[in-house]
Amino acid sequence: MLDAVVVGAGPNGLTAAVELARRGFSVALFEARDTVGGGARTEELTLPGFRHDPCAAAHPLGINSPAFRALPLERYGLRWLQPELPMAHPFTDGTAAVLSRSVAETAASFGPRDAGPYRRLVEPFLPRWDTLVRDFMSLPRTALPRDPVTLARFGLAGLPPSTWLTRRFHDERAKTLFAGLVAHVMAPLSGLATGAIGLVFALAAHARGWPLAQGGSQAVSDALAGYLKDLGGIIHTDFEVKRLDDLPPARAYVFDTSPTALARIAGFGRHYDNYRYGPGVFKIDYALDGPVPWTAPEARTAGTVQIGADSAEIGTALRAASREGRAPGRPFMITVQPGVVDPTRAPAGHHVFWAYGHVPAGWTGDLTDAMERQLERFAPGFRDRILARATAGPPELADRNANYVGGDIASGAVSGLQTLLRPRLTLSPYRTPHPAVFICSSATPPGPGVHGMSGHNAAKAVWRRLRRAR
Repeated sequence: MLDAVVVGAGPNGLTAAVELARRGFSVALFEARDTVGGGARTEELTLPGFRHDPCAAAHPLGINSPAFRALPLERYGLRWLQPELPMAHPFTDGTAAVLSRSVAETAASFGPRDAGPYRRLVEPFLPRWDTLVRDFMSLPRTALPRDPVTLARFGLAGLPPSTWLTRRFHDERAKTLFAGLVAHVMAPLSGLATGAIGLVFALAAHARGWPLAQGGSQAVSDALAGYLKDLGGIIHTDFEVKRLDDLPPARAYVFDTSPTALARIAGFGRHYDNYRYGPGVFKIDYALDGPVPWTAPEARTAGTVQIGADSAEIGTALRAASREGRAPGRPFMITVQPGVVDPTRAPAGHHVFWAYGHVPAGWTGDLTDAMERQLERFAPGFRDRILARATAGPPELADRNANYVGGDIASGAVSGLQTLLRPRLTLSPYRTPHPAVFICSSATPPGPGVHGMSGHNAAKAVWRRLRRAR
C-alpha cells in the first residue's frame, strides 16, 4: 500500500507529492494529460519554433514562493530570467507607470503627488517580506505566524477593498496601475481583501521581480517532476481518474483538482455546491515578426504589460465580465512578452506574445477584434506584426485544463469571504468529508498562481495524518 496518491500534476499537485516524498513517504502521482504541468506548460501553439505558455507565463509568486525556495529546483533546470522592468502600464498619451524592482523608480513614475504615499505604503513591509509572505501564504491554520505584528499591519492595509486603499493616491497613474494589479485575479476592485492582492504583487516585484522561466513555464513543472522522481516518486501520465476505485490502495489521496471534480470522483455529493467559480478569460497566443511596437518606451523592456486606459475603464471591464454577463468592449488585458529576456522562445528576430482579457464564465464568443483594438491604442501597428495567432475562449481553456471550470483560470471566484476561506468556510480547507482524502488545488488557500503553496500546505495536513497512522 502506498502512503499517498496525488491526482493532478499541476504545480500544486507536484509540490504536494514532492513534500511528501522528501519526508520519506511513498508517493504516486496520476495525471490525465500526456505531460505534467497543469497551468504551467509550454507548447508550440502557432508555428514551429514558437514556444508559448498556454496559461501562466510570468511568475512573481513563483520566485517568492516559500515552498519553491526550499526546493533545489535550479538543480533540475529551472532558471529565472529577470526583464529590465517587471511590469509596465502604458497610457494613451505615450507615457507609462512602471512596477520596478526599485521602489523609488516605481514611485517616480506615478508623479510627484503620489511618490510619497506609495513609498509610505510599501516600504514598511519590504524588510520583513520573507516572513510576511510565508505567514500570508500559510494561512489559515497550517503554521503559526512568525511575525504576527507585521501580518496584522498588512491586514489592516489590505483587507479593505482596493478602492479604499487607492484613496491615498491623488492622480490616475498610481490608481490605474494598482487597479491592474488587483485585476490579475479577476476580482472586482471593490471586493474584500483586494487591497492585499495588489500589495502582494507590488511587494513581490520589489523583493525579487516578476521573472519568466527560461524556455517557458514548463521548466517549473519539469523541475518539480525531476526532483520527485529522484526522491522515488512515480508519475503516471495519460491516466484519467473517474472514481477513487481507479487508483491503487493508499493511506491518503490528494487531489489537485477543482472541488467539482473532487466531489464527482470521491462521491461527496453536494458538499461543494456553494463553491463559486469566477469569470473566464479569452486567451490569445501570438507569433510575431518582431517586438510589440509600444508607444511608451518603458513597455518595450517590461516582461509584463497591463492594458487599461484608466482605473474606471478597468473597473468597467471587470464588472462587465463578472457581474453583467457580457464581454467588455474595451477589455482589461494582461500581456507578457518573453522575448525581452528569453530569445530561445522564437526563431531569431521573431517573438511570442501572450495576452488575455476577461469574459463571462462559459462565454463562447470571439474577443479577438476587441483585444487587438485595445492593443492598437497603445502599440499602433501591432496587427502588422502578426504571423499567426492561437485563440482559446472559456470552453477551450476548460478542455485543456479541467480545473478551469467555465474558463476561470483562478479556479474559483476571488470575491467575498471566498477570497480568504476557500473552498468552504472552514479553518481546515485541505480536508474533505473523507478522512483520507485531501484537496490541494488553487481552490484552496492561498489561491491562484504558480507558487505551489496550496500543495505545500495540504501536504502538511497529509503528513500529520500519516505520522499519526504510523
